Amino acid sequence: MEGEVSAGGFEWQFSWAFDRGELVVEPSLGRALIEDALRRFLVRSDYRLEPGGDYTFMVRARF
Repeated sequence: MEGEVSAGGFEWQFSWAFDRGELVVEPSLGRALIEDALRRFLVRSDYRLEPGGDYTFMVRARF
C-alpha cells in the first residue's frame, strides 16, 4: 500500500507492506514525528482500508 501523510506543515509519502510489517516513510525530515503513530494505525486498520480512500488519525504528543 502506498499513500501520503500530512501533519504540522510536513508531508510524507509512505509504502506499507503488511505481510512483512515494513513501513517506509520519505522524506526523512520530520519522519520521527509520524512513523510510529502511522505504523500503529496501519497495523490496526490495514484490513479495513480501501484503495483511494482518505483516512484521518490523531497523534497526541508532547515536545
